[in-house]
Amino acid sequence: MARAGARALNRPEDLPSASDAWREAVARSDRASGTPGKWEPDEVWVLEPEDDEPEPPAPAASTAHGGEAGRAPHRHNVPRPVVDELAGAAGARRRERLAARIADATFAYERDRYQDARKILRPLADEVPGAPAVRELYGLVLYRMGQWAPAIRQLEAFRELSASYDQHPVLADCYRALRRYHEAEAVWEDLRQASPSGELVAEGRIVAAGCRADQGDLAGAIALLARADRRVSHPKERHLRQWYVLADLYERAGELPRARELFNRILAHDREAFDVRDRLRALR
Repeated sequence: MARAGARALNRPEDLPSASDAWREAVARSDRASGTPGKWEPDEVWVLEPEDDEPEPPAPAASTAHGGEAGRAPHRHNVPRPVVDELAGAAGARRRERLAARIADATFAYERDRYQDARKILRPLADEVPGAPAVRELYGLVLYRMGQWAPAIRQLEAFRELSASYDQHPVLADCYRALRRYHEAEAVWEDLRQASPSGELVAEGRIVAAGCRADQGDLAGAIALLARADRRVSHPKERHLRQWYVLADLYERAGELPRARELFNRILAHDREAFDVRDRLRALR
């Protein structure tokens, strides 16, 4: 995970996080609609009109946020499920205004401008507390800012409203940061039993292993990740992440040959992965 507390496993900052699920959802929407994947500062997010609704006129170009005067803004669609959530929570008349605000917050989140995103999302969460997308994004923003307890409140609300497992690893990592290990383990167990996807389960397993390592149980942490210690012909990102954490645990436990073997396995598949080359040099 991206929080500072997760560095107890010496994981590099660029190790992917489950909180990237929001970014991926937006990227999928862009790909589906054929819009550019890279966002520009003067973008205007608009809704796809329903069949019986006239398309609103294109807004005038603006110099806000440093945009160039006279340049036509890009058009992006707020993901339809988010629009539906906002309409259900606040009514159809308010959905466009709220969708524009959540689009602004998403833009700020994508640019790692978490303070700006929080300023937008805090009143939005009060205004539409029943909108899962708002709760999810607000929770992720707070997580990135290291505000674990407020993030938990938002992510637990998202969990209850959506019945989704998408942010379980992030939620568990928040509990871990507060040393609320029992609750972190409970979230992991819920995720493990549901097993919604290999990527999410891998993220959850890494957090659960971190909980055990934090408490001095290196053997338990290694045992939890041992099932990931198998050779795969075409490993995915989740395999590399688990191998890295397992190698780190082996190194901390003094099992240097096992650590070296796993770091070399990662290196064989991706020579630029994480900080593996530095870790191997340190083990010589």
